[in-house]
Amino acid sequence: MNRFLIVIGIVCLLAGLGWRWLIRIPFGRLPGDVHIVTDGLDFYFPIVTGILVSAVISVLLWLLRH
Repeated sequence: MNRFLIVIGIVCLLAGLGWRWLIRIPFGRLPGDVHIVTDGLDFYFPIVTGILVSAVISVLLWLLRH
């Protein structure tokens, strides 16, 4: 558990330092993400992005265990 928390901390630190370049990656604007714009309402639900991030995290955790 300690190693896991250290890895998560390092990943968060690197993401924070590289935020300027990470925002150029088109995550959050993938096909399948729901974005509804009407008068006075801007609703956004990144379902495909969430599935993709979940799959990547699952693979990384699986690799760390083996």
